[in-house]
Amino acid sequence: MSLRPLALTALCICDPDAKVQAVQSLWGQQNHVGLDTTETITPNASLAMPGRPALPCLIPAKDVPTRSPFTPEGLSALLHAVCHIEFNAINLALDAVWRFPNMPAPYYTDWLRVAYEESQHFEMLHTHLQSMGHTYGDFDAHDGLWHMCQKTADDVLARMALVPRTLEARGLDATPLIQTKLRKAATPAALKAVELLDIILRDEVGHVAIGNHWYRWLCEQRGLDPVSLYGELVRRYEAPKLRPPFNEEARKRAGFTETELSYLLGG
Repeated sequence: MSLRPLALTALCICDPDAKVQAVQSLWGQQNHVGLDTTETITPNASLAMPGRPALPCLIPAKDVPTRSPFTPEGLSALLHAVCHIEFNAINLALDAVWRFPNMPAPYYTDWLRVAYEESQHFEMLHTHLQSMGHTYGDFDAHDGLWHMCQKTADDVLARMALVPRTLEARGLDATPLIQTKLRKAATPAALKAVELLDIILRDEVGHVAIGNHWYRWLCEQRGLDPVSLYGELVRRYEAPKLRPPFNEEARKRAGFTETELSYLLGG
């Protein structure tokens, strides 16, 4: 079996630990499996997609309670929310690998690397969460990331515009704010979380950069202007409106131009 069907197989695994192991194994074996970039893959209708455990219970985003890091339970809930984001990010990257044919080979290896790094993020966060007496699934969560994945399933250009460089890029803005709260909490568990978020933020800059690269590449291939098209895609797919403050330094490192940052700021 080649890389893209194997990515789909990993996507359909429900157990988080087994999914992490499958992704990390696939990353290690990538040079020993083939890559058919032209194959159109039809998922097995009997398999749930994405594979995920029975818990956490998924509820509307507006109903997810606010998580304060200043109590042990609140800190656990906050870490669980980040853990859930990283689990979803594994699925998003795997979906980008298998779903879209006829992209250059580096596109697939780029997104497999993202899946691998997201699996590492989930693993280290889950280990920390378990050290605090909780496990993934103990708190309710929402499904906003996967909803946008479904909405952009028919167009790789829309996917690159609205998942990595929109929804996932919000993490570049939110992470420093979360870290500030965690430092104020100042407990050993909170300060350990700050260290883990440093690693995640570093890697997420690279992930958003990958989304920016392939979004611009696709725009160039189709003769489209990336800045004006982005606003059109946001409206067409009803993507969330991004609001400041923006982590401009991290966004620049991830490849956002001054023009794009000006657009985000309403210029």
